[in-house]
Amino acid sequence: MDRHAWKQFLQRWSEEWRIAHPDEEPDGEPWLGCSPATEDEVRALESRLGCVLPPSFREFLLVTNGWRHAGNFVWSLRGTEEIGWLTDLEPMWADAYADWDEEDAEPAAARSLLISLEADAGVVYLDPGDVDERGEWAAYDVFSWTAMGPERHGSFYEKMHGFYTGFHALDRPSCETQREWDVMVEDARLASLRGEVERPLAVFAQAARFGRDRASFLHFQMRTLLREEDDDPFYRLLTHGDTRSWTLDEDLFTAQALPLLFAAHKRARRFGSGSTAQSLWDRGPQRVKHLLGRYQARQKEPGFRLCFGNPEFDAAAHAALDAGDEAWPCLRDALIHWRPLHEDHLAPIALLADPRAARLITPERGRELLATRRC
Repeated sequence: MDRHAWKQFLQRWSEEWRIAHPDEEPDGEPWLGCSPATEDEVRALESRLGCVLPPSFREFLLVTNGWRHAGNFVWSLRGTEEIGWLTDLEPMWADAYADWDEEDAEPAAARSLLISLEADAGVVYLDPGDVDERGEWAAYDVFSWTAMGPERHGSFYEKMHGFYTGFHALDRPSCETQREWDVMVEDARLASLRGEVERPLAVFAQAARFGRDRASFLHFQMRTLLREEDDDPFYRLLTHGDTRSWTLDEDLFTAQALPLLFAAHKRARRFGSGSTAQSLWDRGPQRVKHLLGRYQARQKEPGFRLCFGNPEFDAAAHAALDAGDEAWPCLRDALIHWRPLHEDHLAPIALLADPRAARLITPERGRELLATRRC
């Protein structure tokens, strides 16, 4: 990333941080950075360290010699006068993670460059022993309170972009970046209904990292049919009312998500583990508990059976699952009758609550369903 691109990126970040924190403007300035380092200052740092800095970090310093609010838990990055080796400046951290990577004769922490100045029980560092073809060093951050090891990123720029997405996910600034993602999510939703798979998956995944909750739900639906293991988004979407960027429709949740959650809860009880449904029972808002209770009561009614979607598809899907050896081709053909129940409904995920359909729909068949035009 060159100097011009860094300047644009960091300027946007600064402006968005100001939107999210109107009463916390650092030193009365909208710019979160510092004055640029000079070439002489960067060369002096490289001479002191005995190495050439990785390109993205070197260019960054020539735009801003330090940075504030790099992440929600990293309050500042060091400038040229403060950067140094982790073992010299924070030997405790180097020692604490000396044995983390057992396959590496020399642990990354023991040879790395410390670039964070203030953080919440954590550090950010660059590893000169892990260099790609562009000369970029791998970047790491680690926080003691996560009870996890260092998290690797391919370069300093990748780490900073990760901090930027984390800022959006937690602070949710009302800004152009969020509006741009919302437009891309809607475009990806329509593409998914036309039968595209990979591009919508990628858009939803990235938009979710930026805190776009609608993307989280759309992504969940696609991954459900692909039979991919994933943390479902429902606890956060239904309980974090003050930080949500979108509201999940309760009728759609009841019709398509609750059957899945109750099926997962039944499996979890069999193995003595927790479930999202149980978490919502224990800690969810009263309106969510009401939805759970109402659905549970319906399950106990005589003649209850799962509803897979709109009436035409529901009838065709049930007939397909009763077709024995012909169940899969019949179910695949039934998709022609499927219609979304809501603008946020992408696929017939309630199918997976039926054990017969769950056995029938392999990841390959789930992809086949998603690759079928559904609008």
